[in-house]
Amino acid sequence: MRKSIDHALSWIGLSSIPGVGRVTFRKLVLHFGSPERALAASSDELRSAGLSDAAAHEVTSCSWREYAEQELAKAEQANVAIITEDDPAYPGSLGNTPDHPLYLYVKGSLQPQDRNAVAIVGTRRPTHYGMTVASRIAQDLASAGVTIVSGMARGIDTQAHRGALAARGRTIAVLGCGIDVAYPPENKGLIAEISARGAVIAENPFGTAPEPGYFPARNRIISGLSRGTIIIEAAEDSGSLITAQYALEQGRKLYAVPGNIVSRNSRGTNTLIKQGATLVESADDVLKDLGMTGRNPWEMTSPVQPPLPQEEEQAFRCIANEPKHIDRIMKECRASAGMLNGVLISLELKGLVKQLPGKYYVREDRR
Repeated sequence: MRKSIDHALSWIGLSSIPGVGRVTFRKLVLHFGSPERALAASSDELRSAGLSDAAAHEVTSCSWREYAEQELAKAEQANVAIITEDDPAYPGSLGNTPDHPLYLYVKGSLQPQDRNAVAIVGTRRPTHYGMTVASRIAQDLASAGVTIVSGMARGIDTQAHRGALAARGRTIAVLGCGIDVAYPPENKGLIAEISARGAVIAENPFGTAPEPGYFPARNRIISGLSRGTIIIEAAEDSGSLITAQYALEQGRKLYAVPGNIVSRNSRGTNTLIKQGATLVESADDVLKDLGMTGRNPWEMTSPVQPPLPQEEEQAFRCIANEPKHIDRIMKECRASAGMLNGVLISLELKGLVKQLPGKYYVREDRR
């Protein structure tokens, strides 16, 4: 930790100078050999590296050290590693993408097995179907040794992280704010759990608020860390489609889960499939496409169900992947209230259906 923090001083310092973005930073390092030498260069030397008079003046006159030292002190206090792009610990898959971050703030640990990572992203307002599918696919991929990457947003992202943790697998959360900022606030506990069992990553300085402009930039990191990206429920204007575009630009696999054709949440994913994204119905589709070990996690985690009694089978067929009210189930099954209540209780005990508030029921099986 101490070595990475000391090494990062000049990286943070040079990148904090007004007018020195990632392109200029890399141009200076290429010319001088290191950020330290660029910071020590004279105005004439900086101009010879291609900087304008104004930019050269900024580099030679900016008081960058105090800010950089404060940032490093915060990192050490928060047990956060700062991993620069020349560090062997920097994720190789991300480093191979255009415009990758100069350095990453990392809470937790990055592991060699994270090379086998798949991103799962989607809408912040998912249906029950979307939440179930996201959790299921994440859990099954994590059970097969895949690291799940997502963006910690409400909805599909949160379900993906939770699914990976439920499988005791690894997950990486990429934030669109400072690494010390819990956003959304209700995920503060989830962020802590991920940092203890995976990694939380940010490219923004400490204290950076979750402004809308930071999230598209975050999305390039999500796809860049991953061998493929799965989109689950996305409207036509969804930010998840930005992640999909980054995945294609980075030469990564793009997957989409099909959805209800009359649902706004499905328009983006269904369009991606029309445009060539690989249709995904289970984790096994992804494992096979990536050429990973041919275990079917659905079979591993789902015991074979014995045949259901006729009344239960009839009621089960009336229950869908979207919540359905008991009155509608009773009407479709042509069953009495007393008989149906007993059947539903039995199906719940078998883990095949779940009761939701308001006497709504939804499937929970993997048959």
